[in-house]
Amino acid sequence: MTKNLKIDMHTHILPEKLPDFAKKFGYGDFIHLVHKRPHFADMMKGGEFFREINENCWDPKVRIEEYEKFNTNYQVVCTIPVMFSYWAKANDCLELSRYLNDHIAQVVNDYPKHYIGLGTVPMQSADHAVKELERIKELGMPGIQIGSNINNKNLDEPEFYPIWEACEQLGLAIMIHPWEMMGREHMAKYWLPWLVGMPAETSRAACSLIFGGVMEKYPKVRFNFSHAGGSLLATIGRVEHGFNCRPDLVAIDNPINPREYLGKFWVDCITHDLPYLKYIIEMIGSEKITLGTDYPFPLGDLEIGKFIEESDLPQSDKNNVMYQSTLDWLELNL
Repeated sequence: MTKNLKIDMHTHILPEKLPDFAKKFGYGDFIHLVHKRPHFADMMKGGEFFREINENCWDPKVRIEEYEKFNTNYQVVCTIPVMFSYWAKANDCLELSRYLNDHIAQVVNDYPKHYIGLGTVPMQSADHAVKELERIKELGMPGIQIGSNINNKNLDEPEFYPIWEACEQLGLAIMIHPWEMMGREHMAKYWLPWLVGMPAETSRAACSLIFGGVMEKYPKVRFNFSHAGGSLLATIGRVEHGFNCRPDLVAIDNPINPREYLGKFWVDCITHDLPYLKYIIEMIGSEKITLGTDYPFPLGDLEIGKFIEESDLPQSDKNNVMYQSTLDWLELNL
């Protein structure tokens, strides 16, 4: 077993320079970057300001310097969810995905002892997605990141089956990240889409995959639900009770109790709360909990698991969270 390893499996990265895809394609709110001052850039969504980022969002050397302060060996890097662009035409989204994947592959190639990559695919078209999955495998990436819904379609829709089948056959892991949060237009105040909508979105994705029978149909797909599984594990009692008391509404596509799927998927450890982390360890076992931070964004754990390392958790649980669970999820041997 690898000793003294620390892998942050949930971090986001962008190329320093992004083509103006909206101008190229002639439509859409594709993200591009405007560099107005040194070390910072404005993310522009179409013609509107989205957020400011600094160089740790694109500079691999700066990132290494930052995460080494917390004794971290590797970052698993993937794009920022706003880049998914599932609303775009499939050919255009494929071109964007290829651009982002090539960039991530180059970062990993340049710094193989520091980075591991997850790709992105045009989920709005299974044919295009499968084509890019095959290329992602060729690029040497162990998995992909996808959104919690695809243009407001849940992940159990049959149109996505070829994607799950391809991931199973190619051995690619899947991280599911909340995005396009439900109800966000009704709760914009107080940052509620990020505080309330994100946990609900992740539970939405997990419940869809369970109730829709996707995990039963494709049992070898290694799903990881970010942000500690959202609200799923905190509400599993309610979810199970709904399954039992209204099977006519809940158990219509899969007769298996949702609680039986605990321990069959991974979640990251972004709880910001040790008692809740202990709860999810009790629920699914530390071997199914990976170290994630959402670096470099402020809602993430930017001390990279320090609260876990300083906790009274058994060393075996810490080892699982810090590296072993990620190695198992991605099927890596570092």
